[in-house]
Amino acid sequence: MIDLGISKLALIGAVALIVIGPEKLPRVARTVGMLLGKAQRYVNDVKAEVNRSMDLDELRKMKDTVQDAARDVEQSIHSGASDFEKQFSESGQTLSALADAEPEPSYPQYKHPRKNWRLKQGATPQWYKSRNGVRTKALSGAARVARFRPHSTK
Repeated sequence: MIDLGISKLALIGAVALIVIGPEKLPRVARTVGMLLGKAQRYVNDVKAEVNRSMDLDELRKMKDTVQDAARDVEQSIHSGASDFEKQFSESGQTLSALADAEPEPSYPQYKHPRKNWRLKQGATPQWYKSRNGVRTKALSGAARVARFRPHSTK
């Protein structure tokens, strides 16, 4: 790139001050700065796009290698399965006969634990229920409204 030292920048600034003038120099410097910023952003965007395309090419190559490996595994499994079938057909048994011969596993039936919910509720002490706000009596809707209605003072 261009090698710009402090002495060269000072020379460029002095020439710009003489040619452009002190009144317009800040506006021109601001415009030049904005244009340089836009150019840098454009270059960075192009670099990012090139990197993305390179990464995409690498991912495509990786995808192809993984698919080839999957095909190889699939072919080896099919060849192994065909060899297995040949061995059983030579011994006089078929795969379906072996599958029918296997008994299905038996699982124990679900047995309810027979917990008595009412007994457990009755075992809770009354002082604990009153302290934690457990309702011991059912209220009707009208009774609940009357209980929580604000009292009017006359």
